[in-house]
Amino acid sequence: MEADQKFVEDVVKAIVNNPQDVKTTRTIDERGVLITLDVSPSDMGYVIGRQGQTARSLRTLLKIVGAKNNARVNLKINEPVGGRGPGHGPMGGGMGGSMMNQPIDTSAVDSLNI
Repeated sequence: MEADQKFVEDVVKAIVNNPQDVKTTRTIDERGVLITLDVSPSDMGYVIGRQGQTARSLRTLLKIVGAKNNARVNLKINEPVGGRGPGHGPMGGGMGGSMMNQPIDTSAVDSLNI
């Protein structure tokens, strides 16, 4: 398992209630590396966080891990089968769905040569 994929799995397993349900896949295409994350439906709120803050932070840290290895790394969080839709996770409402489609500003770390 590559370092970026292991990083995502380790962090997510540490914050969810069902770590045995955490699964990642790593694919490479012309745009870089894509880590796809699957978690239990009951853990979605913990992974996304209030207003998407946990997911946004995880993506930012993952970009730094990727930069260290000269790779462009992105994270996709799959909606679990039986998911309750945006704004209805165990952490309460408020996501609204629109947060998940906004790009993340990583300009502060894009030029790092780590």
